[in-house]
Amino acid sequence: MMDPKEIETIIARGIPDAQVEVRDYTGGGDHFEALVVSSSFEGKGLIERHQLVYKALGDAMRVQVHALTLKTLTPAQYQNRR
Repeated sequence: MMDPKEIETIIARGIPDAQVEVRDYTGGGDHFEALVVSSSFEGKGLIERHQLVYKALGDAMRVQVHALTLKTLTPAQYQNRR
C-alpha cells in the first residue's frame, strides 16, 4: 500500500517543476488519481506525458500501484481549466 503523499513526492522528484495532487479513490492504497502540472509537458502528446510520470514512479508503478488515472497538463492548460 502507498500513501498519496508518497506518490506525490516520488513524482515531484522525477519531474522537479511539477505540481502534483494525488488522491486514493478507493481507499485501498493501490488505486489513485493524479493531477500533474508541468512545463516539461509542453509540446508532448498524452502518451509522452504519461511516460514521463511512469518513469518518475519507476518500480512503485510496477509493484505498489495497481491503477493510476492521470491528468497531465501544462501550466497554461491548467490555468485555462479554472
